[in-house]
Amino acid sequence: MYWRRAFDKHSRLSRKWTTIRRVKVLIASNLVLEPQGAAHAGEMFAVLSDRAIYEFENAPPVSEAWLRERFSKLEARHSPDGKEQWLNWVIRLPSGKLAGYVQATVTMDGKAHVAYELASAYWGQGVGSRAVTIMLAHLARDYAVTEFFATLKVANHRSLKLLTRNGFAPASISQTDGWSIESDERVMYRAPDQLAGAG
Repeated sequence: MYWRRAFDKHSRLSRKWTTIRRVKVLIASNLVLEPQGAAHAGEMFAVLSDRAIYEFENAPPVSEAWLRERFSKLEARHSPDGKEQWLNWVIRLPSGKLAGYVQATVTMDGKAHVAYELASAYWGQGVGSRAVTIMLAHLARDYAVTEFFATLKVANHRSLKLLTRNGFAPASISQTDGWSIESDERVMYRAPDQLAGAG
């Protein structure tokens, strides 16, 4: 999912960021999360062209040039209205190869909607779960995030397993009040609890 799930349909969101932080390199669990940029487009085009990724939703990028343009726009690190910070990292393995990405849309009211994508060659090895764990800890510690959300297709058993391992549970109706959720989707939620001391 190289699209971005935003909170813009949530009517209670109104505050804007006044300072956009520089996105940090995150290193833990033998992984390096590099701030995603246009320079990663070539490597990531190969990763995101893996058709197995799109079993449940979306489609591969149409071209490397298209992906480079999209990554370039995301380097702004915030939405045009200033209400969201857009944080994106590519996942660098010890081998030097890229495995996928993790991302978060962060708002000033302490919420983050997270997403991720991993090449099928690295499924079932804990890479995606570790990368998400690193990102969650960073968001809790450095961005004061107090609530995490993730949206997935109900049929996506792999994504559900990853989120469950990271402490997510189904969100309540009140937590997603006002959101636009499709009938084949579910929203997962977790509070940061002890994340601030991790990573």
